[in-house]
Amino acid sequence: MEACMTETTLNNKSLPLAGITVVDLSRLVSGNVMTHVLADLGADVIKVESPGNGDDLRAWRRKGVSTYWLAYARNKQSVALDLRKPDDMAHLHDLLKQADILVENFRPGTLERMGLDKTKLQSLNPRLVVVRISGWGQDGLFASKGGFGSLIEAMTGLAAMNGFADRPPVLPPFAMADSVAGIYGATLALAAMHQQRTRAEPVVQEIDLSLFEPLFSILGPQAAEYELTSQVYPRSGSRSPTHAPRNVYRTKDDRWIALSAGMEGTLKRLFEGIGYPDALQDPRFATHEARLANIDALDDLIQKHLEQLTLEEALQFFEDRDITAGAICDISDLMTHPYMVDRQFLVPTTSPEGQTVSIHGAPYKINGQRPPIRRAAPTVGQDNEKWLGKKENKP
Repeated sequence: MEACMTETTLNNKSLPLAGITVVDLSRLVSGNVMTHVLADLGADVIKVESPGNGDDLRAWRRKGVSTYWLAYARNKQSVALDLRKPDDMAHLHDLLKQADILVENFRPGTLERMGLDKTKLQSLNPRLVVVRISGWGQDGLFASKGGFGSLIEAMTGLAAMNGFADRPPVLPPFAMADSVAGIYGATLALAAMHQQRTRAEPVVQEIDLSLFEPLFSILGPQAAEYELTSQVYPRSGSRSPTHAPRNVYRTKDDRWIALSAGMEGTLKRLFEGIGYPDALQDPRFATHEARLANIDALDDLIQKHLEQLTLEEALQFFEDRDITAGAICDISDLMTHPYMVDRQFLVPTTSPEGQTVSIHGAPYKINGQRPPIRRAAPTVGQDNEKWLGKKENKP
């Protein structure tokens, strides 16, 4: 494997998942994030879309450009099928016979009503790994309920943790629940596919992946801490409930800088730098618990120093003392940020509407090389002829 992933040979045929075929029946974010991960790694991802408008993700536009589709459907292929029609369902059966992975995010029971229960899938392709994404899972009290990401972000406790104690709970400004589930889904699909290859007689593997459980799993040990303390911790803004200082601070030029300095060696250098070398002898700041209890005073001490410095001066101050801190950046900063430029993380691509814009590349390198964007996001049914043997499938 190592020999086929060197800098000189990392291409379509030598990517880690070259030769793997994925049929993607999903819509919107969760399934598209999952298959985006697999496509970047070289899998042939076939998006099965409704003729006409296609995947609902295409409708998320800025100035007429389907920006989400551009970012999360690159390296994929598209066929247009109306699965209510017997001939088109037969085409789907043919695709499934060739596939290694099937992805869907219908409400539980829909796949069965389409005639694709586990028995049917087993007859089509016993090697198939089926990833079934839904809001709440395939069984249980909530299985039949709808489960869009915003609802899940509210129900898991994320919104209750996010924001400030004296203000309303805050939902994330992006599809966090869907994205986390999608990344879990890619990992689980590859694990199940690996297991399939070890079986003497393959059996269709079904992965039941809710949006709720993956998101809950990354929010920390909430359940254990509640059992131990019987407390629901209040929202704390940018502060951490586990260590201090950790916050964002305003600089002289009205910019913001983020600082996290929970380790005592870092704290010692910080206190010396802001002119309070004996702070760790101050009862308010001497211990981890004391610093959390006196966080207002600690933040005030740091803020008074940083408001005398510009952002660049503050960054240099922290760098000189080997203290980890960073500027609060928005996308206007990042487009030309030295880190982004040096890593060549933004890649130009052409939209189906004909405009060239930048999207993120694969967020990793393999033996020093970032996997390429092999093709731009497809138009609806762009690959019908390749996979179905026909050029058009109109609604």
